[in-house]
Amino acid sequence: QVQLVESGGGLVQAGGSLRLSCAASGIIISYYVVGWYRQAPGKQRELVASITSGSTNYAESVKGRFTISRDNAKNTVYLQMNSLKPDDTGVYYCNSFVHWGQGTQVTVSS
Repeated sequence: QVQLVESGGGLVQAGGSLRLSCAASGIIISYYVVGWYRQAPGKQRELVASITSGSTNYAESVKGRFTISRDNAKNTVYLQMNSLKPDDTGVYYCNSFVHWGQGTQVTVSS
């Protein structure tokens, strides 16, 4: 059974930082594209960043502030979020192929 478990969300002031983790089991994430998505209240879920074996991609709104990385030994993907803005508020989800985590809440206060 595949599980993706996110952690690391919380409440932070604008300008602060958080690091999200996505720990995978039942799947070897290095074989797949892994993405971080977020969903703000009343809005559609959007792709924030993704990572493959050879490249990373970011939404324009987070370029230069967020960094996605992967630790294959831990089968975990991270999302380092710096210079956070209130617009970054939302539930952040980890995705790999058809599998989704339960999400972790990120709230950025102004």
